Amino acid sequence: MKNYVIGLDYGSDSVRAVLIDTDNGQEIASEVHYYKRWKDNKYCKPSINQFRQHPLDHIEGLEVVVKSVVIQSNLDPKLIKGICIDTTGSSPMPVDKNGVPLALTKGFEENPNAMMVLWKDHTAIEEANEINELAQNWGGENYTKYEGGIYSSEWFWAKILHIVRQDTAVKNAAYSWMEHCDALTYLLVDNKDLDSFKRSRCAAGHKAMWHKTWGGLPSKNFLEKLDPYLANLRGRLFDETSTSNEAAGNLNAKWAEKLGLTTDTVIAVGTFDAHAGALGAKIEEHVLVRVMGTSTCDIMVTSKEHLGSKTVKGICGQVDGSVIPGFEGLEAGQSAFGDVLAWFKDILSWPIDNLVLTSSILNEEQKEKLKKEIDLNLIKILSKQAEDIPLSVSIPIALDWINGRRTPDANQELTAAISNLSLGTKAPHLFKALINAICFGSKKIVERFEEEGIIINSVIGIGGVARKSPFIMQTLANVLNKPIKIAASDQAPALGAAIYAAVAAGIYTNVLEASQKMGSDFEAVYYPEEEKIANYNDQMQSYNELCLFVENRIKNK
Repeated sequence: MKNYVIGLDYGSDSVRAVLIDTDNGQEIASEVHYYKRWKDNKYCKPSINQFRQHPLDHIEGLEVVVKSVVIQSNLDPKLIKGICIDTTGSSPMPVDKNGVPLALTKGFEENPNAMMVLWKDHTAIEEANEINELAQNWGGENYTKYEGGIYSSEWFWAKILHIVRQDTAVKNAAYSWMEHCDALTYLLVDNKDLDSFKRSRCAAGHKAMWHKTWGGLPSKNFLEKLDPYLANLRGRLFDETSTSNEAAGNLNAKWAEKLGLTTDTVIAVGTFDAHAGALGAKIEEHVLVRVMGTSTCDIMVTSKEHLGSKTVKGICGQVDGSVIPGFEGLEAGQSAFGDVLAWFKDILSWPIDNLVLTSSILNEEQKEKLKKEIDLNLIKILSKQAEDIPLSVSIPIALDWINGRRTPDANQELTAAISNLSLGTKAPHLFKALINAICFGSKKIVERFEEEGIIINSVIGIGGVARKSPFIMQTLANVLNKPIKIAASDQAPALGAAIYAAVAAGIYTNVLEASQKMGSDFEAVYYPEEEKIANYNDQMQSYNELCLFVENRIKNK
């Protein structure tokens, strides 16, 4: 008798579910739900890098997508053996004593500080700087050493510290805090004891300075020096963590009824989207998996024997079992990838949105058709014209730090820049410069891994950008001077989550075996074009010079 599992993938804009046949990884049904409040730009202030999401967006989406795939499949619910949730991160939210998100309690329904603090929220830069200063100088354990040696404003403790300093009501009402992947898993499981609930090692290790060598989270003594609130909070968090091949519990009766499933369905420990995506793309040692969407996450695994006691500088962490149990999971990434191109598209769309689409010359039907045509063709035509620019033509040099720098060496105070502009610079030249920038930022990550002794033999690309933009992927292959394989699955993170679910439910004995059986095939390979590599090397040198100039300028302000 066949068995099936569900992978749930929470992205920045939407949640998607896939129902997977565990025999072969075949997708039986899928569904996507876009967050209603997020789409309406609620609770966010981009001018100050504040990005919050209401947990109702996530809970409503969960019910919609899971019910949909169950109905589409027409399967006996008893055959659906497991569910695993992956989310963005670090995306923590305050909860009450019962683990209910604070934004779902009276008085906090519209308070952004009571909501999930999305990964891309950078309001905690000052708090991250404090954490780094203390970690390096307090005389005790440097709790950042397994997180690249630099703590980011995108991460757990910095965000909590910022919120509680900003909002006394939230500070007093929050019993504890949970990562997004933990909070949604807790919603579904039958175990409602916060103390014994299994927290994600992936989230805790990469974002909350958890490590087994110092007994879990940073010490109360360290946290108290930052703020007494954090020291008190530590006792209401956790010491132990679990990997996502483990079961967090079974689906509780309330949600089983809502979703059309049974309480026999196993709920796996939650994880992060990029780590699940790497598993869905059949990651193995010496392979770099690049999850390319609005931002990137760059994931690798390495044996403990190869890594030894070494800590890799300037990345987002190294955590035992965060991708594959038994291996060290390594994470790096760029704070903006697709977002760089989305920003440029918004710039180019300004006269269209504010002049053409407000004109009285066109009727509403014409405006709507025109808007759809522009949305469909703008990036496509820019890509074609940028690709056709000869190598001999001078291209501007741009930086990809439009949302700060995640790695190598996190610094969210950095900003982007463009140099080498002239009267001959047109939109396709700028577009090509921005594509080069995101690829040069990618190469800096590869160089850091290799400088630190991590061998990269091949690269796998997953995500919307990887599948939809041959021009970007070819440019990336040229810049990295490495072939890039593209995973065929549209939903690699959700597929990876399904793989974890299959192991947690006991269908497979280990993650590697399940990944080989269920993971995505590959639909394309981009090879470096020898005649272009030298040109990109020259431009990379100019990129490095601009990086140095901007970083020094901001440092000396």
